[in-house]
Amino acid sequence: MHDYPRLLGDIGGTNARFAIIRRRGGQLEELRTLSGADYSGPREAIEAYLEVVGGERPRVGAFGIANPIEGDRINMTNHTWDFSIDELRRQLGWSHALFVNDFTALALSLPFLPAEELRQLGGEQRDARRAIAVLGPGTGLGVSGLLPAPDGSFLPIEGEGGHVTLAAVTAEEAAVIDKASEIFPHVSAERLISGPGLVTLHESLAAIRRLPSPCLDAPGIVAGALEGADTLAFDSLTMFCAMLGTVAGNLALTLGAKGGVFIGGGIVPRLGEFFARSPFRRRFEKKGRFQAYMASIPVFVIHSPYPAFTGVAVALESALRA
Repeated sequence: MHDYPRLLGDIGGTNARFAIIRRRGGQLEELRTLSGADYSGPREAIEAYLEVVGGERPRVGAFGIANPIEGDRINMTNHTWDFSIDELRRQLGWSHALFVNDFTALALSLPFLPAEELRQLGGEQRDARRAIAVLGPGTGLGVSGLLPAPDGSFLPIEGEGGHVTLAAVTAEEAAVIDKASEIFPHVSAERLISGPGLVTLHESLAAIRRLPSPCLDAPGIVAGALEGADTLAFDSLTMFCAMLGTVAGNLALTLGAKGGVFIGGGIVPRLGEFFARSPFRRRFEKKGRFQAYMASIPVFVIHSPYPAFTGVAVALESALRA
């Protein structure tokens, strides 16, 4: 076929991941992860990847990217890359270069993920005919969903729900948000529920408890919490999970997500039993008169290694057929 090989990508605020499908019906090959900081833009990262893997050059490409897509120009929110999609396409000599929001790509993958790559956390059986919500903290907080269409297909949501205003439920959460507002004029959900956000949350909690600045990065906080020896880290990660429960519950209510809420990103799937025991599910359901409604909605933690590749492959196939 004239549109193979196809290059697929998942570009986040920290890493850029690439893979190739060489023929129709073929499997993902040559999965590699590159550090975005090592390259001045996507073209340089793509060329470095292609030089390593060799073989016939791709003819088209599709990418999930941690950024809103508003026209041809992409200026990444949590990264330095600033580029034109059409210019990139011409530089690479492709007929198509498709970019979609990374969580839109993740949403598109959901109907194709096998059950063994999902871990259910509470709720009843999902209704496959109803809306689906997806969110997940990583370098930022991605949010998307799928809305059912009359023909039985699903339409992806392209929004920026990670930047909604974060609401407190407890007095200590309110104090943490107030402390974070000394740094950020708008404390969005992403400001505390993300990798960098966990650091801000940890520092803010230390400040309101009048403790010395802990000076830990996100992996260090997670390690301290999981080991159980660091009380501040444990409490910070616990609050992180509770706040995620609030945001996830709000999203589920907004979409009527009886089709399930799916959690991806680079943090939660690594938390294992800590997340299962955390206040996440209680906070998710804590919606007053709608508590019973929320209790019925299943939550799934995604344990697929590269689900966004499935989503961008679906988006590219649809674009090429249009």
